Amino acid sequence: MEKVVIIGGGFAGLNLVKHLDPKKYEVCLVDRNNFHAFPPLFYQIASSGLVSANICFPFRREIKKMGNVSYHMGHVKNIDTAAKTVTTSYETLNYDKLVLAAGSTNNYFGMSNLAEDTFGIKTVAEAAHTRDEILDRFERGAICPDPERRRQLLSFLVVGGGPSGVEIAGALGEMKKYILSKEYPELKPEDVTITLVEGTGSLLGAMSEKSRRKALEGLKDLMVNVRLNTLMKDYTDKYVTFADGHKEYYETLIWTAGVKGEPMPGLPAETVGRGGRVLVDEFNRVKGLEDSVMAIGDIALMETEKYPHGHPQMAQPAIQQAVNLARNLNRGEYATPFEYKDKGSMATIGKNKAVADIAGMSFGGFFAWLIWMIIHLLSILGMRNKLSVLVNWFWNYLFYSTSLRLLLRPVKYPLRRHWAE
Repeated sequence: MEKVVIIGGGFAGLNLVKHLDPKKYEVCLVDRNNFHAFPPLFYQIASSGLVSANICFPFRREIKKMGNVSYHMGHVKNIDTAAKTVTTSYETLNYDKLVLAAGSTNNYFGMSNLAEDTFGIKTVAEAAHTRDEILDRFERGAICPDPERRRQLLSFLVVGGGPSGVEIAGALGEMKKYILSKEYPELKPEDVTITLVEGTGSLLGAMSEKSRRKALEGLKDLMVNVRLNTLMKDYTDKYVTFADGHKEYYETLIWTAGVKGEPMPGLPAETVGRGGRVLVDEFNRVKGLEDSVMAIGDIALMETEKYPHGHPQMAQPAIQQAVNLARNLNRGEYATPFEYKDKGSMATIGKNKAVADIAGMSFGGFFAWLIWMIIHLLSILGMRNKLSVLVNWFWNYLFYSTSLRLLLRPVKYPLRRHWAE
């Protein structure tokens, strides 16, 4: 059997594992984490709506019935396309075919200090860290005797008006509007400032005008300040510098403004294109390495007439590329080029507030929120996880209360200056 090494166990990688012919391929799945996670709900970890275990599922549990599949934990350190080897943190693996499905990472657009000074929701670990920081600000604000300093502590800036930015801003808005009075009686809504900035003229740029408008209305109803056509240039000592030159203080900056392909050390430079994504042909074969290396999902850049800058970096293109590639590999020839079938997009703003574009129709409110909830619930791996998420959602829907607002710092958490303030 041919040996296929798949780097990354996200939507693309895991679906490829499931669809490859077990009689033809020995599959090795490599990922730095030993679990598959569900990124669309990372914002709920950051906002204390769910815990990490609710939306993560161990790879070994998922592949235990697949006799041809093995999981190897590790972070890719080097790819040698001539020798057909992948070197990870712990070992070197040989391959006949290599599939890059490592996804994407934060893109700070040259502002290198943002990696240390801001918070994100791109991974489970980032989302959990962001949750701790948000709760830390509320707890410190509740005991701060200085009104001006309290307002500084409770100033939140979300950068990026895509689905992730809208959803985390909406979750913060719900905390401000509905939870503050119940759990933080020492605080007033005017103590908390939540601002969302977007560099273009609208939120949710990939969605319809109707959905964009409803998203904007929903955020404003949750007391979120939304600024469009606003670009950020720097963030130093808690001060944000905007493109027009003015500065504002924000204690907590949550970055959702952009992503780039996960770097793959050793991959020839000419195979990497716009946004750090790997250039592929219509069959997801890496250009120049067509015989042995492929890329699918967020990391793949397939330039077509309809998608000149590549397909959207979302779950559906990743899943569809994985299924199509498996079909070609199982057949033994590249006969079916990839064609993305857009099944629509959606985003949630808060309780009974969501927007959806499906089958050429745009709708919002409770119905869109219900569809969003059902689709996401069904997509989570593991029946126990589905039930846990459903129970949490049901309880939060009824009472706007959760026992998950726990500040859980790691044992070796770095000492921050503000702890001594």
